Amino acid sequence: MTGNAVLRVRGGPAPIAQTSDSLTQVELTWIEKRIENWIRFGQEVRDEVLDRRRRIFSYRPGSVFAFVRWAANDFGTTSSRIDIVRTVEPNEPYQTLPFVRPGGDILLKIEGWPRVEQVLRHIDAVEAIGIQPHDVAPDHWRHVANRMSTGQEPRAYTGERHQAWLKRREIKR
Repeated sequence: MTGNAVLRVRGGPAPIAQTSDSLTQVELTWIEKRIENWIRFGQEVRDEVLDRRRRIFSYRPGSVFAFVRWAANDFGTTSSRIDIVRTVEPNEPYQTLPFVRPGGDILLKIEGWPRVEQVLRHIDAVEAIGIQPHDVAPDHWRHVANRMSTGQEPRAYTGERHQAWLKRREIKR
């Protein structure tokens, strides 16, 4: 793809031109009962199928997505992890993360299936109040990570908190 090519949003027209260099790419793999890398939420601008087991999702700078990784061997699960990541602008500092190029601002990283399930339930609760998880205040995902790291229950994300976030975001622009 050329540097100035317009990317197509799945199911609709391309709203703005983006260069491939400004996008964050996430490689997803699915090998039954061995490896499952999948996106729980996020708005990709491109979905490239590499083969029947691998694909690449691309995200614009400033996007937020949840990336779940699970792996097993003959003896059972070897790792479970969820990362909620904010993609970065070109030349913005970032943290590296396997399968994510170049990397991103990691808002939450949780390991171990029981804790991953707790985060997935929290995401479900956000969706249940009618808010898309990728629109949630980034600081809330940091709060969830911090509370879980100390064994505490994270505070629920509410419509009031979301409205406050949207107002703060407008002021920053």
